Amino acid sequence: GPLHPSLFPFQADLVRWALRLGRAALFCDTGTGKTRMQLEWARQAGDRALIVAPLGVTGQTVAEGERLGLMVARVREPNELPASGIAITNYERLHKFVGVPLDAIALDESSILKSVDGKTRTLLLNEFARIPHRLCCTATPAPNDVAELANHAQFVGAMSRVGCWRRSSSMTRTAGVSRA
Repeated sequence: GPLHPSLFPFQADLVRWALRLGRAALFCDTGTGKTRMQLEWARQAGDRALIVAPLGVTGQTVAEGERLGLMVARVREPNELPASGIAITNYERLHKFVGVPLDAIALDESSILKSVDGKTRTLLLNEFARIPHRLCCTATPAPNDVAELANHAQFVGAMSRVGCWRRSSSMTRTAGVSRA
């Protein structure tokens, strides 16, 4: 459907792109309106969307949703999820939502995927990477951190971590080769 008219053209372009892909990552700088883009994506990505965010961000996301005319339910337990619409919970409660039917999941501050062996990263990759529509949003992906990029790629289904490691190793080996 039509996007919220308050989105700037670059935001609308990114939301349309992410919706078209179905699974995407928005690596946008601080102050570019990631929350607004994430909410609009969640509104259009499916009937039942869950945003997962750090605890301190959930209230801000609910308030931003209100400014857009969206009801965003803050939930602590799966039984609090609305039958349809957008809900938000925090990363510390994510384990309670394993197996809950969702059409879409958005990770706010998705740099939580950075940890190579973190409990939350493992939970997300093992239990939530089969949800049809997935979005990662962060301002801080480490551009040279192959582990973080590989975890993002695996979560959105773009590439397995192993494939990402192989590709990175291959590029690293060939980067220093002189072509005379």
